[in-house]
Formats: sequence, C-alpha cells, structure tokens
Amino acid sequence: MNWWPFPPETQEIQFDEKWSFVEKKQKNCDPDDPADVNCGDCWDHVAVDPESRLTLAVVPGARTIENTEAIVCEVKNRLNGRVPRLITTDEYGAYESAIVQAFGRPIDPPVRKGPGRPRILPRLEVPAELSYATVKKQREGNRVVAVERKLVFGTQQGLDRALRRSRASSQVNTSFVERQNGTDRCRNARKARKTYRFSKDWEIHESMTYFTLYSYNFCWAVRTLRVKKKEGGWQPRSPAMAAKLTDHVWKWDEWFSFPAAQSP
Repeated sequence: MNWWPFPPETQEIQFDEKWSFVEKKQKNCDPDDPADVNCGDCWDHVAVDPESRLTLAVVPGARTIENTEAIVCEVKNRLNGRVPRLITTDEYGAYESAIVQAFGRPIDPPVRKGPGRPRILPRLEVPAELSYATVKKQREGNRVVAVERKLVFGTQQGLDRALRRSRASSQVNTSFVERQNGTDRCRNARKARKTYRFSKDWEIHESMTYFTLYSYNFCWAVRTLRVKKKEGGWQPRSPAMAAKLTDHVWKWDEWFSFPAAQSP
C-alpha cells in the first residue's frame, strides 16, 4: 500500500525490532494447540528515516529471517528501488543477507575454463554507494557499558562521507529508530513492556500497529522537527513534512479519509 504522493528522498535508514506479545507470553504457548498459533511474542520490524523521523515501513510478526527480508524489501519498494547512502541496524545477522537480496545487483560470474560444471547463476553484490554498519551494545545490569560499531558493506571512506552528509547522525547509531520504539510504546498502550492492556487478538494487534506507526508520519508534530518562522514563533512539522511529502500537519479526519489506493 503506497499512499505517498512520491517516494521520500531518504538517504539514511535505521532498522530495528520492537517486542510485544499477543494474548500470552511465548513461554505459556503450546506449539501443539491451534488456538496458540497467533499468540505469544510479536515483533514490529521497523524502518525509520533518521533525518525526517519518517517511519518508512513496519512488518509485525515473528522475529524471523523471512520478516527481516520483508521489511528490507518493503523499504526498497517505498524508495522506488533507489539505493540509500547508509543503513544501520543492531547485530541481528538476518539483515546482512536481507540487504544483499533487496539492494544487491547481479554480477555475472567470470567465464570458467577447463573441466567442471560452469557457474550459471550470477551473484549479488551490494552497490558501492551503499554503506551498511551495525551497532552492538554491551550491557551490565540493564545499562549500556560499551558500544561496538562494525562496517559490514562499503568502505570506511564511503561511511565517513555518508556521515558527513547526514543531517542527523555524526556516527553509526540506531538511536532514532530506538526513540521511535519508545514513542510508539507510549502512543500504543498494548506495546508497553509491562501492561494489562496487551493485545488479545492478532488482527487487532496488527491493525493498531499500522495505525499508530503510519499515522505518526502525517498527524504527529515532532518537537525536534519544528523550525523557526521568519515572523517569529515556531512552525510545527510532522515527519511527512520534514520528508517533503506534505505541507501541513494532517488532522485525523484528513488522514482517515485519504484514499489508500490512488487512481492512475
């Protein structure tokens, strides 16, 4: 469902997964009980543009390789196939292959001489203009005591250039998507870590996930995005305004009535 007027000019993306649960905790689910199929742990796979705070995409579900590939592929579609300058994630290993599958370009293998079966399928190679780095946090007593940053794809020169051009990040981080996770937990009570208001039904949980995260883009004025007016005072801005997708903060009725499927 692409209801934006044009692809956002996103150059930097942060991915993360936010935990919640439906009906009961995972340890209380019976894998042999059909009624527990849609119960237990549920993760929001979220992609955020740190420069505009725009939530690019969300895929709720199990924390699997398939859903990791789905969120990266969804972001590629939202960008109309354009390759960003910088991608950052935590150390979850599924992102590496997902990024290759989504943004990799086929490279024909060299012609093999001599005996043996020739290699037929081309391999995928991440474009040189894309830098992908991970953040690994070491914790002691629920406190971060050290942060390890690792460049996975790209060159150090390319990463340094991407950080210099970034309007949000001076170093590799996942702070903006983590801040979005905290904001969403406040806006959606069923996502709070310790709550009696947890979801009881998977379809409602999924619907509310899309509702809170995507309405945030257009209907929520983010304090840190506001800009000073020439005549004095402050101009509130939503993530969609910062991403140049609209020129005002939308009212709820405007967002609800906007058609999801646009006429060609």
